[in-house]
Amino acid sequence: MGFRALTLMLVAFVFHTACVEPRVRHYNFKVGKKNITRLCASKLILTVNGKFPGPTLYAREDDTVIVRVVNHVNENVTIHWHGVRQLRTGWSDGPAYITQCPIQTGQSFVYNFTLTGQRGTLLWHAHINWQRATVHGAIVIFPKHGTLYPFPKPDKEEILVLGEWWKSDIQAVLNQGLQSGRAPNVSDAHTINGRPGPAPNCSSNGYTLHVEHGKTYLLRIVNAAVNEELFFKIAGHQLTIVEVDASYTKPFKTDTIFIGPGQTTNALLAADQETGKYLIAISPFMDTTVATDNQTATGLLRYLGIQAFSPTEVTAVPPRNATPATTRFMDSLRSLNSRQYPANVPKSIDHSLMFAMGIGVNPCPTCLNGSQVVADFNNVTFVLPTTAAILQAYYYNISGVYTEDFPANPPNPYNYTGTPPANMQTINGTKVYRLGFNSTVQVVLQGTTMIAPESHPIHLHGFNFYAVGRGVGNFDPQKDPESFNLVDPVERNTVSVPTAGWTAIRFRADNPGIWFLHCHLEVHTTWGLKMAFLVENGDGPSESILPPPDDLPSC
Repeated sequence: MGFRALTLMLVAFVFHTACVEPRVRHYNFKVGKKNITRLCASKLILTVNGKFPGPTLYAREDDTVIVRVVNHVNENVTIHWHGVRQLRTGWSDGPAYITQCPIQTGQSFVYNFTLTGQRGTLLWHAHINWQRATVHGAIVIFPKHGTLYPFPKPDKEEILVLGEWWKSDIQAVLNQGLQSGRAPNVSDAHTINGRPGPAPNCSSNGYTLHVEHGKTYLLRIVNAAVNEELFFKIAGHQLTIVEVDASYTKPFKTDTIFIGPGQTTNALLAADQETGKYLIAISPFMDTTVATDNQTATGLLRYLGIQAFSPTEVTAVPPRNATPATTRFMDSLRSLNSRQYPANVPKSIDHSLMFAMGIGVNPCPTCLNGSQVVADFNNVTFVLPTTAAILQAYYYNISGVYTEDFPANPPNPYNYTGTPPANMQTINGTKVYRLGFNSTVQVVLQGTTMIAPESHPIHLHGFNFYAVGRGVGNFDPQKDPESFNLVDPVERNTVSVPTAGWTAIRFRADNPGIWFLHCHLEVHTTWGLKMAFLVENGDGPSESILPPPDDLPSC
């Protein structure tokens, strides 16, 4: 048994024998730099507690988690607890200049939140610039004491964090892209738990999953990649999907998992094949001409007791443009929708919104070509403030930081998946859309063919939502809602919108504060494919955002 698996098993034992009452879990995160060797080359990277990937945060449903983050590097830092509902605790959500100013060099900030009604796997990552390339880790939320998994109990559990690796300094990669006005360089490799495995001209070690014949393993798979949606496969083995984004699903079997950046998937693996070594592979998905890292990261599933020279069974990875594989996987996802875990899908809608998202070109006097590629929702390229975070400006009524005129629909409708309009320039702005407390919201996320059509993994902070429908082409507001799944749609915090297609999501705005919505491809977030919802307070203190903590960083 590997050290990591043994550690996870011991942690699970402690949690399953702990007291019944929710507990307060304390963690200390020290952000520093460490020299790491990958692809036969070394470089300094940002890490938490000297680990890459960073430490796993363990808790139980309804526990309170307190994490003190200390910044020991000469860069601003924030941490986002991706998928955590943050009920009334938006100050601890983490996106820089949205809910907090970043933690400056030598300073610290204490994140304090409760894991209300959530169980499964999530992730944490840096939420400023491209630091999440190396500053990331898993969040494991065990069910309440005495509550069983709604699937056969696994014998063991294992965490697999998928990522990307650049040989160059990640900030230099970002700066190069910003200076050119074009897309930054793609990564040099993918990684499994921080390791790419053998690569051209380098026989570096890969990740190994040790299994025992006849045992069942719960794989907690986290996509912490910066810019790529990924396929995940294990040669010769089927996987049973039981949870995504910390929400239980109806179980189904597959040999290929599709997982976007920011998404998590829990899958049961039965070690029921002939004793041997089997290849684990992750590879990118991209169904357009946009550049990706085409390297396949590999690891090994190794049955205990085999000799080192035993042959490895390989697996064919899906083609880079395997859209049917992504469609099959996403269409198979359904909420468990049981008495204990109901799917509370909003049936009536107070706010019916449509966000067309695409790529534009704006003038840029400082860029090498005099122009820069930008991204937008409804023709608005979002600009982060610098003098105060939006949540601070809202709470303290500071003017001049944001406006409340984000358009509910595209201001100039056109054929979104047909010939794009001649003028591709967008409007810069820090605009939010206001929602009444407890109102119901439907957002149709409409992809476009502007310059670079591609799949967009869209993440909403502060809420889970139900993905009630999806399709290719332009959304038809008359016909398409007839096929919406309002019974057991998958519940997520991040959803992939198909290339030149659409996805409809629904949620209830029951969490007051400022909540970020953005593409989880970091390059698109950098270009401005983001916006924010302002959710009003409800009635009384229990429906209002808590006061800010005393140590909230200042800009």
